[in-house]
Amino acid sequence: MDSALIPEGAKRCSLPKFSIGMAIVGAVLLWGVWAMFLCWFKGLNQTNMNDYYGFALWIWADLAVIAVGGGAFFTGMLRYIFNIKELKNIINFAVIIGFICYSSALLILAIDIGQPLRGWFIFWHANIHSMLTEVAFCLSCYFAVLTIEFIPNILENRQANKVPFFHHLAHNMHGIMVIFAATGAFLSFFHQGSLGGVAGVMYGRPFAVREGLLIWPWTFFLFTWSAAAYGPSFTLLVTKMTEVITGKKLVKDNVVHLLAKISGWMIVTYIIAKIIDTIYWAYVTAPSLGFKLSHFYTDNSFYGYWILITEIVICGIVPGAILVIKSTRENPTLRLVAIILGTIGVCLNRWVMVLQIMAVPVMPFDTWALYIPSWQEVATTVLPVAYGIMLIALAYRYLPVFPQEKELNSVKPITESE
Repeated sequence: MDSALIPEGAKRCSLPKFSIGMAIVGAVLLWGVWAMFLCWFKGLNQTNMNDYYGFALWIWADLAVIAVGGGAFFTGMLRYIFNIKELKNIINFAVIIGFICYSSALLILAIDIGQPLRGWFIFWHANIHSMLTEVAFCLSCYFAVLTIEFIPNILENRQANKVPFFHHLAHNMHGIMVIFAATGAFLSFFHQGSLGGVAGVMYGRPFAVREGLLIWPWTFFLFTWSAAAYGPSFTLLVTKMTEVITGKKLVKDNVVHLLAKISGWMIVTYIIAKIIDTIYWAYVTAPSLGFKLSHFYTDNSFYGYWILITEIVICGIVPGAILVIKSTRENPTLRLVAIILGTIGVCLNRWVMVLQIMAVPVMPFDTWALYIPSWQEVATTVLPVAYGIMLIALAYRYLPVFPQEKELNSVKPITESE
């Protein structure tokens, strides 16, 4: 029965082997679920959050997965709006990764609010003056868009596609996908930006506060830009990991090179904007508030200047340079290094914009307030990772995610007896 669900012409590992792998990852997932229920039933006293840290590990994880999930909206925009046809061979996987990232973000928020039964308050009793309200609305709406974009791939399952209604529904949804891609790009622009805007208007936290355009601080635009730049790199990274685990080539090199090139140029332009923003903040904005740059980095080895250099140079300039130069971009090892560094870079950016903001002393009598999360926070942060691995494994096994897989691996159709 299992073989009848596998995409035609595809070769997969045996069901027992697959089940063992899922059981191992499932055990990690259950550990996270246990911690999640502890937080829900006993409250946020299960965490190490305090008066310094109202935002902590969860919010960093939330912003990080939303950033790397940006590959879905940006790749979808390139495929359906700009009609870059080569990307049709990776768009299914980009949507699945985006679906995982955004559902994980909503799950993290459901844990973070502490009282999930009141989660609907943000929609029914919306604070129209809060950027977080706009984030919640756009995040929820874009998750709905990703669900719609994911449905055709589910309906193309070998058995589901035999049902005429499902077959025609999937075909028709593909035909109007440009509408959902455009809607997703619009929603993503605003919720990515508003997450950055929240940091930019925290006037009591001079490490984050920025000037900007009208009501939008520069961080509004930088967050959107960085998600569009580094999101495709994360998509390529997960694709490569899937290829290594399965032992198969799943996407042709020309598709990988194209998406890597686009990501590279986006990273380069973003890093230029980021450097300009940092210099202006360090020499104009911060001094106008009575602070020197050294106030935000010295006297603390954890948040020393190394973290700024790592984010901008090692995880920004370096991967950007590798991906825009043809010879280095088409070198598999260097390209892998670049997309790994890029993914680390955007996650590091979200780390400093959530946790370093809180760590920096803002009063003369304050000291650096470092944060160590509780095991419940770690477990619930690992939970979405385990969930993502399981969903990717199931999608790869039972859905035609990679259109080029059969051609690249020259496999023979599997029979019912196999």
